Amino acid sequence: MAEQLTEDQISEFKEAFSLFDKDGDGCITTKELGTVMRSLGQNPTEAELQDMINEVDADGNGTIDFPEFLNLMARKMKDTDSEEELKEAFRVFDKDQNGFISAAELRHVMTNLGEKLTDEEVDEMIREADVDGDGQINYDEFVKIMIGK
Repeated sequence: MAEQLTEDQISEFKEAFSLFDKDGDGCITTKELGTVMRSLGQNPTEAELQDMINEVDADGNGTIDFPEFLNLMARKMKDTDSEEELKEAFRVFDKDQNGFISAAELRHVMTNLGEKLTDEEVDEMIREADVDGDGQINYDEFVKIMIGK
């Protein structure tokens, strides 16, 4: 997993890791993990941190060594690639490129995908995704629907 990282990424991660490895023993505590990740521009929730820690801290000793940390960051970076895919998918739906998916645009794409939806079904899909109530889906709303959060 970590072999997919560039040398620049590895040295950036090493620098961040070293900042939090106070005693220089090559390990950071699980508590420090969140701080390290935030310093690298990631913003994991408490639950995500706990999941990461459970995945990485195999021996349950409460510390994470640098190779474990690299694997973790490589996984996070891989997840970030899918953000590009989401942007691309949004552009496919957003025919007029105005930053919003209208009911007509949604219906058009769904029809092309072989989904014959009634106007009511399309309106219902928009309503479910349309958090701010403007009758369209913006990028943030689209991402929430796509990643199910």
